[in-house]
Amino acid sequence: MKRKIRMGMVGGGPGAFIGGVHRAASRLDGKIELVCGSFCTRPDANRSMAGELFIPEEKCYATYQEMFETESRLPEGERMDFVAITTPNSTHFPIAMAALEHGFHVLCEKPMTLSLEEAIALRAKVRETGLLFALMHNYSAYPMVRQMRKMIADGALGKLRKIVASYDLGWLAAPNAGKQATWRVSPKMSGAAACVGDIGTHAEQLIEFVTGLEITEVAADLATFVEGRQLDDDATVMLRFADGAKGVIELSEVACGEENQFKLRVYGSEGCLEWCQQEPENLVYKTNDSAMKTLRRGWAELDDSVKGLIRLPAGHPEGFFEAFANIYTDFANHIAARIDGVEYQGLYPNEETGVRGMNFIETVVASSKQNGAWLPLKKL
Repeated sequence: MKRKIRMGMVGGGPGAFIGGVHRAASRLDGKIELVCGSFCTRPDANRSMAGELFIPEEKCYATYQEMFETESRLPEGERMDFVAITTPNSTHFPIAMAALEHGFHVLCEKPMTLSLEEAIALRAKVRETGLLFALMHNYSAYPMVRQMRKMIADGALGKLRKIVASYDLGWLAAPNAGKQATWRVSPKMSGAAACVGDIGTHAEQLIEFVTGLEITEVAADLATFVEGRQLDDDATVMLRFADGAKGVIELSEVACGEENQFKLRVYGSEGCLEWCQQEPENLVYKTNDSAMKTLRRGWAELDDSVKGLIRLPAGHPEGFFEAFANIYTDFANHIAARIDGVEYQGLYPNEETGVRGMNFIETVVASSKQNGAWLPLKKL
């Protein structure tokens, strides 16, 4: 590949946190350049954002439809290669479908869509077009998470018995938590769930990615602590897996004092592995017959597949942005391979991940409405 992969963006206008993260991460390894965008539905804000990013006026589009139509008429190497979607959940489906229809690969924020029905339709469109689709579950791209996955696959824990994930934040504890909170607790913009859709899907995806197990049944208790909200801001979900393992996901966005406390513990017949997002360079390994061991990002004993995700020597912290960048770089490498006509196997979350996430959300909501009844995830 003799050029950078060209990215367009929908969303990420002034004041949008996650759009800025996407842009910074996409630039980190020098393989992607942002060439166009439709950043905001408000014309002045859209133009302002484009100006800040030094996007030429003719590449700042009033709508995503205009962007896809115009870019699709340009020759390869001049048009964008893929679009990054960083908008509220309710808009993921129409934007992604339009991008695929115009021949563009898609990288989308999670959750994949507003509903499971939309997710299934979008998966079908990806299959029909043969284009690439990535879903931004960045936690699966931390180096020590990948090390955790490799050790479990190699049998370091023996037969898996119990998986415990907890994800606690305090940012929605107040009734008025700001602009970003408004759409996240709106059924029209967020979907069937707020807390479960926002952070619960991260826990579900990371559990299945790390362990290689599929969740088969859930029993859920969703709560809404802040008066006036229509969607959940707290949840507890028990899990059953296909091989007999058990699990639990504990979630809260009203846990006062918590910043971004995401933890995953996996217990097997021979040991335990534990990872915490707020200390992402550590992976703790425990057994009953040896001292607890902490593996550190950057150590020589890490698997070779993990070392390729590391940019800095040990002692120079890496974290959130770098995990996003690992997804972006993997996706860009896959697009480049397509252009060059060579085989490539990406490890980024894809459309199948997105369908499983929406299946999880809707089954959890249904279980909670039935007073925590055990319900199976649909086989799709």
